[in-house]
Amino acid sequence: MFAKLIISVMKTTFFQGNFKNLVNSELYLKHKDLFFAISIILMIGVLIFPVPAIVLDMLLSISISCSVVILMTVLFIEKPLDLSSFPSILLIITVLRLSLNVSTTRLILSNGHMGTSAAGHVVEAFGYFVMQGSIVIGTIIFAILTIINFVVITKGSGRIAEVAARFSLDAMPGKQMAIDADLSSGGITQDEAKKRRKLLEDESTFLGAMDGANKFVRGDAVAGLLITFINFIAGIVIGVVQKNMSFDTALHTYTILTIGDGLVSQIPALIVSIAAGLLVTKSGDKGPADKEIFSQLAGYPKALAVSGSLAFFMAIMPGTPAIQFTIAGTLLSITAYLLYKTRVPLTQTQKSEDSISVLQKQETQADDAIPNIDVIRIELGYGLLALANEKSASSKITDQIKGLRKQFAKELGIIIPSVRIQDNAQLAAEEYILKIKEIEVGKGRLKPNKLLVMDPTGNEVKIHGENTIEPAFGLKAKWVDKIDKEEAILSGYTVADPSTVIVTHLSELLKENISELITYSEAQRLIDSLQGDQKKMAAEIIPAKISVIVFQRILQVLLSESVSIRDISGILEGIAEFVDVTTNVRRLTEQVRIRLAKQICHANTNEKGYIPIVMLSKSWEKEFSDFIQGKDEDSYQLVIPPSKLQGFASDFNKTVDKFAFEGESVVLLTSAKVRPFIRSVVERIRPSVAVMSQNEIHTKAKIRILGDM
Repeated sequence: MFAKLIISVMKTTFFQGNFKNLVNSELYLKHKDLFFAISIILMIGVLIFPVPAIVLDMLLSISISCSVVILMTVLFIEKPLDLSSFPSILLIITVLRLSLNVSTTRLILSNGHMGTSAAGHVVEAFGYFVMQGSIVIGTIIFAILTIINFVVITKGSGRIAEVAARFSLDAMPGKQMAIDADLSSGGITQDEAKKRRKLLEDESTFLGAMDGANKFVRGDAVAGLLITFINFIAGIVIGVVQKNMSFDTALHTYTILTIGDGLVSQIPALIVSIAAGLLVTKSGDKGPADKEIFSQLAGYPKALAVSGSLAFFMAIMPGTPAIQFTIAGTLLSITAYLLYKTRVPLTQTQKSEDSISVLQKQETQADDAIPNIDVIRIELGYGLLALANEKSASSKITDQIKGLRKQFAKELGIIIPSVRIQDNAQLAAEEYILKIKEIEVGKGRLKPNKLLVMDPTGNEVKIHGENTIEPAFGLKAKWVDKIDKEEAILSGYTVADPSTVIVTHLSELLKENISELITYSEAQRLIDSLQGDQKKMAAEIIPAKISVIVFQRILQVLLSESVSIRDISGILEGIAEFVDVTTNVRRLTEQVRIRLAKQICHANTNEKGYIPIVMLSKSWEKEFSDFIQGKDEDSYQLVIPPSKLQGFASDFNKTVDKFAFEGESVVLLTSAKVRPFIRSVVERIRPSVAVMSQNEIHTKAKIRILGDM
């Protein structure tokens, strides 16, 4: 609270130059620049004119207080540029301290023979307090403080400021080019670019000014040493020769005065040096110094644990104070344990703070800015958040999603976008939702500490557990305890952990909506990634004969029927063979499918080595042919009565279920003319059933006709 009070007073007084909360003076508010100038003149006047001891005491108190205010301000600011006026402040406080040094010297040399209070009670108090009755002790303490300030703090902070200024200057052209590149690409607005350039300029100017301002502190330390030496020698000479003091009395009196004066000068200088060092070392961090330091040290509880162990080891060493080292080791060990237990919550809190910061930044953007949507997103209830942080790589949902992306790239030739995982406080604890382009496509419930067991044949699981429905395929299943895993495996059941359930569900939904993932930019990326002859072929077709949009639609139709697009050469060749005849997406896609016949046949071949085919009956073939209307092939459309569609759906489901019961995943075979229209109907009934035309049966493919419908 005391530190915050100091900051509050500082903000309303010294740095903002506004005393309206302390002195309600309209005159000052109107002429604060004049008052500031007068204050500088008065500081210079102290260098020239004598100052009474009582006034000097007040000025020395102000000097010490201002130094503390500066240090506290540096500790609590968010970033160095929040105190960009620090070099000017450093110059003013140095001039104030040197002017007071000169005033105390004047009083010491002129009135030192009158006693130790000749230069005021502040100097006397510092002298007596530090010396503790011993001239030698006082001298050594003063010398140590001066060495710490001059050799350690000032020199180190000066070097940091020098290097930071040099690196900032060297990096400025690259940073300016990065800003220009972001502006050219539309990533930032003109106003944002101006702000960044201004920030870059201010940062470079500040670091350069800090490099020079540190010389003030260094010079102040040297001046303090010289003034102290002069006071000591000249004071003894004046006291003995002119004032007829005994040597012992002169030595005692002038030593107290000299040491007191030196400490009154060096302690504020040391405080300001520490503030300057903190400010230049803070250049890479944001936030108050205490928050940055403690949060970063707290991130490594193992380091504290090792240090505690070392302290315990030192406690048992002969000759060392066991109690003190034991206490230190205990404190370090307890702290390490507490930090380890709270590390995850702290990380989540930091993420929450970062999320809030991002939201606040987004709220300040223009109202017409349209936020990007997540192409694929998994939203978890709070009870499932641990699935994203599992230590086991086999059960960590993020690792399984990586494997899923590799599988899609290998099987279908498409790199699915990154999957965003986030919590949703509105969901039940064990509930999850799957979204594609921020539209819900699936949901389910999981038991995070149990396993899902199901029978691949669809029969009921005969193990004790909680009944449920597997979300991806709708099979009957049960949630069982992990100790029952061995029994489930031995019984021939399929066992899946909660992460696998989510990823499997996501995989099936992506297959159903795979065509939505082929965007214009993805199609363009595929074209741009081609090499050699493929690139030449693509250049002859796109955009000379068809647009990227048409190429995108062809890829979408292929993927919607689970046809891999890895063979870009085959796709381009199929388009090239027919593009001079038509640019219709449907007809071009059928031609590409014929070109990819071997691939399609291989994909539909079962583990027994053949394609299980169900022929579309002549009656249904004729029905569909009769209801295809249009002036030419490019304008063909299927216009079929709902009653006919219902009848086809009924026959189709009966046929598929019949052969599925026999363990066959059938492929419906039709003529090339009606295939795309049949597929458009089947897609609504059983999207997993492949529909092939007779032209797509490769000559070397093995087929087995199971029947017709």
